[in-house]
Amino acid sequence: MLPTGVSIALPDGYAAFVHPRSGLAARCGVALVNAPGTVDAGYRGEIKVIVVNLDPREDVRFERFDRIAQLVVQQVEKVRFHEVAELPGSARAEGGFGSTGGHAAVDGTTGGNRYASVVSDREGQ
Repeated sequence: MLPTGVSIALPDGYAAFVHPRSGLAARCGVALVNAPGTVDAGYRGEIKVIVVNLDPREDVRFERFDRIAQLVVQQVEKVRFHEVAELPGSARAEGGFGSTGGHAAVDGTTGGNRYASVVSDREGQ
């Protein structure tokens, strides 16, 4: 667990998410164990990053001011949960890990580039 020396005070309705840096993963085999890590608005302590070295041959050394992660701050919705007798149906239903495909070993696709346009539900309202 690496200390960052950073503490923040987020307003209610916001959270920060600690994401890995792709360069560290590609060059050094370093990944974040709990990625993304969540920092909620009520937390006031130092942000620490849980890292793992996945390279079995090389050690990784970190020094002060190394950039080890990225912090993304986002607005988050507050929700309330209500117990119900059953959930509404969906196309996926109870299909779990790997049930949506998207990998050649799972669904026989040949790869290639895929593109998607994403529209927020809020934009469509």
